[in-house]
Amino acid sequence: QLFQQFGNMMANQFWAANVPPSEAISPTSSSQERRRFVIAKYREGKYRHYHPLFGNQEELDRALCVAVTTSDLAETQALLFCGASVTCDTGDPQCPTPLALAERSGQRLQMEFLLHNKTSGKVLRLVWWVLWGAVSQSSGKLLSALLCYAEFSRRWCTLQDGVLSYYENDRNTVPNGEIRVEEIVCLPLCSCRGWHSCCGPHEGCTFELYTEADRLYLFGLESPDSAREWLKSIAKSFVHSCAEELLALNFERLGRLHYKGGLTLERAQEGWFALVGSMLHVCSEDGHRQEPLQLRKLQELCDGVWGDTYPPAEPRCAGRTLYIQGERKLDFMGWVHAIQKAAGSSGDTLSEQQMTESDVPLLVDRCIDYITQCGMGQGIYRKSGQNSKTTSLLEMLQRDARRVRLKEGEHQVDDVANTLKRFFRDLGDGLFTRRWAPNWLWATALEDEEAKVGEYRQLLAALPPVNRATLKALINHLFRVQCFSGENQMNTHNLAIVFGPTLFQTDGKDYKAGRVVEDLISHYVEIFNVNDQEMKKQQDEITAIMKMREASSSGTQQAGDFICTVYLEEKKTETEQHVKVSTTMTAEELIFEILDRRKIVMKEKDYWSCFEVNEREEAGRCRGMRVVM
Repeated sequence: QLFQQFGNMMANQFWAANVPPSEAISPTSSSQERRRFVIAKYREGKYRHYHPLFGNQEELDRALCVAVTTSDLAETQALLFCGASVTCDTGDPQCPTPLALAERSGQRLQMEFLLHNKTSGKVLRLVWWVLWGAVSQSSGKLLSALLCYAEFSRRWCTLQDGVLSYYENDRNTVPNGEIRVEEIVCLPLCSCRGWHSCCGPHEGCTFELYTEADRLYLFGLESPDSAREWLKSIAKSFVHSCAEELLALNFERLGRLHYKGGLTLERAQEGWFALVGSMLHVCSEDGHRQEPLQLRKLQELCDGVWGDTYPPAEPRCAGRTLYIQGERKLDFMGWVHAIQKAAGSSGDTLSEQQMTESDVPLLVDRCIDYITQCGMGQGIYRKSGQNSKTTSLLEMLQRDARRVRLKEGEHQVDDVANTLKRFFRDLGDGLFTRRWAPNWLWATALEDEEAKVGEYRQLLAALPPVNRATLKALINHLFRVQCFSGENQMNTHNLAIVFGPTLFQTDGKDYKAGRVVEDLISHYVEIFNVNDQEMKKQQDEITAIMKMREASSSGTQQAGDFICTVYLEEKKTETEQHVKVSTTMTAEELIFEILDRRKIVMKEKDYWSCFEVNEREEAGRCRGMRVVM
């Protein structure tokens, strides 16, 4: 009798109330699609009809106690599967449970339904709202129609006196619910999206609202400007006065978290965070605004253990670590994902790539570093790598270069070299930029070498900072490659033939492109204003690589030998030394070699320590290691 009266139609009115057309199944759907749909529908409750009291446990339980005394099974179903407890306390000593109330009221079908669902778990505390409309200018307060995404029913909202209230319609005086602004912990602006209601499909922009109760609300408006207006108005109501300057930013995510950083690692302090593109702005509880973090230069984002709260995220930029603590899972994980996304590459231009501290794309830096260590031999840049491996490696590096570790034996030098060339060939706007590329090509016609170098320097200064830094890093690399031309047959001219068409993204028929690259390599010191210290550092590195290769060819180099950069007392260019470190060298031997090079005599009671710092935390055979003494 229960199943006959309840029926599939009544069940679907609840469980399938909000099925998007893109996720609905049809008679032609595969078994895998049907399985996915059933799990989403019943186990996850993804498409259910949310009760207006959802999220208010006390009201849900009270409403259930009333519903079970009637014949309204649909109401009981909605209450139970939106969080009402089957075993809640009714407050009636004679009928302490909803089942007892149903029995006293003679509602046999309600009793049967409660018995079948007495073990049903509570649903996730998640509410989806879609908000659209405009600001009421006459009332002086925000007023808008509110469409509940889960219910597909319109609501009206007001934001007044620090309370965001939502109503059944514009005639109601008693709100269905309220959100106090002091309970808000985070406001993210989402991307434009579409939703579907009984009135048809809608397009608009959404933003989210997280509260201290670990609740998430999603609001949507018809235009990005309207969403931004609501977001700013709500933000002004809950952001502390010490962080008001963050409101002037065009933020995508704004909220409060606890963090530790700098010289205040003893205790966590509350701070206000604003994410603007790839920049993370932090304002402490005392109103001090820290230097923004450029997340594309993030070295790593790791998890740790911190008390009994959610593990902190640790965004680490060069020379700076910030420990961010989460107390609520929903908004904290939202911050982690937002930071990860902002720290990744977002397009095909140079400025949209993950960067090193020197403004060189991490992808370029990784490839150059690997080729310098492993690929100065014959055929570099002349042999083509495997197309499939090149494509796969380029995709991985563009997705997240921080996670890619190029290792000898796993990655072929020709594949890495081909990846670097393809990156520049397919680069959006090109390395020289579409605006300035013709000027670079024109400069090759100047017959006076001094005038030509001067023109190149002016064009270099006109490039965006990232393009300028990347061009210098690449030409520096090619300059070093041609130093081994006796071994790899890649002199300046041959390198220009390969990289001219690649960097200017031409078909190779215009000789001027190669001429520019040849001039840049030949006049590297003058054009890029390389000082004596930089030149000495490069010469030392080249010498160290050559000695290492000579030892390798003569059989005197042991497997595992690598070049190590050592700094004496502080990390500065003038304290830098390049040493070939064998697998048998001890820390004491390394210290004595450095002191001997610097002509430092150890005195009695002098103590020298050697610290090994692997900046990139690469596993396996270490390369490019830094040691500080």
